[in-house]
Amino acid sequence: MMKGGMAGLMKQAQQMQEKMAKMQEELANAEVIGKAGGDMVTVVMTGRHDVKSVSIDPSLVEGLSEDDKEMLEAVVAAAVNDAVRKIEANSQEKMGSMTAGMNLPAGMKLPF
Repeated sequence: MMKGGMAGLMKQAQQMQEKMAKMQEELANAEVIGKAGGDMVTVVMTGRHDVKSVSIDPSLVEGLSEDDKEMLEAVVAAAVNDAVRKIEANSQEKMGSMTAGMNLPAGMKLPF
């Protein structure tokens, strides 16, 4: 009985590992849109934290002074940070649903 129980546990662990790999791939390929400055700056980022595009409203770049340039850079940075936070929240949500009911110790993160 112990032998069969161990084989069952190993099979479950392998299935979990396969599901985790699939979930990680889905998360890596997911895209999020970060916005800032009243939606005047938009950043599209993948789950791998690769910025795919940055869109800046034309009204933001007409005749920029140095102060304006610094403001624009800050707004772009805010949009990127917004996208990163959304990726992290999405990852936590997906991984949390996968590990629900596993009774993992608090703070334990998967994959190992």
